[in-house]
Amino acid sequence: MERVGVRRTEKRSFLPSLIMIHGLKIVVVMPAYNAAQTLLKTYEEVIEQEIVDVVIVVDDASKDETTHIAEGLDKVRVHTHRHNLGYGGNQKTCYRLALEEEADIVIMVHPDYQYTPKLIPAMASMIANGLYHCVLGSRILGGYALRGGMPAWKYVANRILTAVGNALLGSKLSEFHTGYRAFSGELLKQLPLDRNSNDFVFDNQMLAQIQWAGYTMAEVSCPTKYFPEASSINFSRSVKYGFGCLYTGARFRLAKWNLLGCPIFDFKGSGAS
Repeated sequence: MERVGVRRTEKRSFLPSLIMIHGLKIVVVMPAYNAAQTLLKTYEEVIEQEIVDVVIVVDDASKDETTHIAEGLDKVRVHTHRHNLGYGGNQKTCYRLALEEEADIVIMVHPDYQYTPKLIPAMASMIANGLYHCVLGSRILGGYALRGGMPAWKYVANRILTAVGNALLGSKLSEFHTGYRAFSGELLKQLPLDRNSNDFVFDNQMLAQIQWAGYTMAEVSCPTKYFPEASSINFSRSVKYGFGCLYTGARFRLAKWNLLGCPIFDFKGSGAS
């Protein structure tokens, strides 16, 4: 059902990272779909940070040259889905492959260059130093969202959904809906990600699972950019995503009150709240 990229770049002569973080293995995952125009620029900025050991690009059956471009890059492992599985399905593959690489820290960077890879060292160090197991790049902190071109309706929806999400989950995040995320390998091994949706609501479900497991999530202020080549879901899919977030939050609260079980929360975490 899937096709692994024709080759994994096998240039094993590359030098170890110039800047090491406690000797931990850092893997960047890129869930890609029709990212040919921006993949190389994103990759180059990732590598410039000098702490990333492996980049995993999962191409979700793109119709452009995404896989071909990724296969020519050093330190890259390419995996191509034969059929489009959706954004959540793509992430499931990303995290599975990262754990196969025995990653200590996994950072998701969208290959559409909306989020700057320059925050990778900061996010990785917060995990490497044992402070957090999850760090999010927030477009809301610092007021970057509207300044970076986020449509006003998306900004308003983001603020409302985040407020409701915090109320239902008992969290205090500035933004639930960022796609820039870093995790410890330890945390990823605990989460039953395969039970989550293959659609965009996967992101929200994953954060709810982290909260369920008792882990504190940190945030860093992240500038972002909106431009024609950057990916973005349309209004109708955004509405579907919004209702999915509300449903996830409601099921989380009902499960916490032992009123109604939910498969995605049927596990025990070992984090400290």
